[in-house]
Amino acid sequence: MFVDEVDIDISAGHGGRGAISFRREKFIPRGGPDGGDGGAGGSVYLLSSPHHNTLVQYRFHPDFAAPSGNSGEGSLRTGKSGKDIQLPVPPGTVAYRIDEFGHAHQFADLVAIGDRVLAAKGGRGGRGNARFTSSTNRTPRRADTGDPGEAFKLRLRMKLLADVGIVGYPNVGKSTLIARVSAAKPKIADYPFTTLVPNLGVVALSDDRSFVMADVPGLIEGAHEGRGLGHRFLGHVERTKVLLHIVDISEASGRDPVEELEVIRRELDRYVPNADTLDPDALPLAARPQVVAANRIDILGQPERLEALREHVASLGLTFHAISAVTGEGVPALLETLWPYVAHVSAERALERSREMARRTPNLPDEHVEAAPDADPDAEPVEPVDPDA
Repeated sequence: MFVDEVDIDISAGHGGRGAISFRREKFIPRGGPDGGDGGAGGSVYLLSSPHHNTLVQYRFHPDFAAPSGNSGEGSLRTGKSGKDIQLPVPPGTVAYRIDEFGHAHQFADLVAIGDRVLAAKGGRGGRGNARFTSSTNRTPRRADTGDPGEAFKLRLRMKLLADVGIVGYPNVGKSTLIARVSAAKPKIADYPFTTLVPNLGVVALSDDRSFVMADVPGLIEGAHEGRGLGHRFLGHVERTKVLLHIVDISEASGRDPVEELEVIRRELDRYVPNADTLDPDALPLAARPQVVAANRIDILGQPERLEALREHVASLGLTFHAISAVTGEGVPALLETLWPYVAHVSAERALERSREMARRTPNLPDEHVEAAPDADPDAEPVEPVDPDA
């Protein structure tokens, strides 16, 4: 089962109560306060895991709570802290906190494998009465209760990590193309909306080059408003480096190929990534590189349809290819055209990431530089069981 969005409730553990205790031992004439502190509550972390490619494990198990800390005890004994828990998510998952008004606010984007972010912090343990001893208060009878742990309603949204996103009307040959160029096995049939979930395929080129291609379910006019399946899955092309338009050039489609391309381009332009996060810097999908492929030239009976689309694409300044996903005609040249976009954007993102890391790292002398701390070895990974497995 493919699940790309879930709402879950998380709560960190509460801090334990501080103890009120006084030392009472034989032959010790003067005791004194010896109440220990309460233990800290466990925190909740999100962890990007390579072993997960869907959020289905949270669909039927949406509530998670870290254990609370134990209360302090006498003899200055601190209560045991609650263990942290880690919730594994697929790489590419974006996490939002939902406020009391139902608005989602992004606070984490777990792109790389191993990314780990604090989702809810455990409460601090309360102080025992030994903490309140002073010259004027030798027998304090006061202790703190532990702080409550944070609790949030989260929305987890998975966005596929693909280099090339295939977009187009339903039943134009997107699944056929990804099945030809990769080992992906999508469902292929001669009716619209055959593809109900995105499909990923790895495309291998010569000289050990490769990239990931995503087949997104078909778009229709009004997809940005939620019509068809488009609105739900448009988010999966937000991370793609280049968009590949597939247009059915054959007469069997019953549509004008130029108008078909323009409808999809308008939908991409009107869809704003992260609109529900109130992000003012969100950019439309149409702002990224695009390549147009006219499919089904093997059954084309009216060459003027192909030429009209070619001229229109040229007027837009986009790259055009005529292909047949069934026979493979023109497909190798199309893949070679896509590669420079993938390689160029990958290099730019790598440079941008290195610059960002440099900005975050202060220029300290070597003796002040410390290694980054490892993940908490006591954290308990949480692996919800898929009931359909």
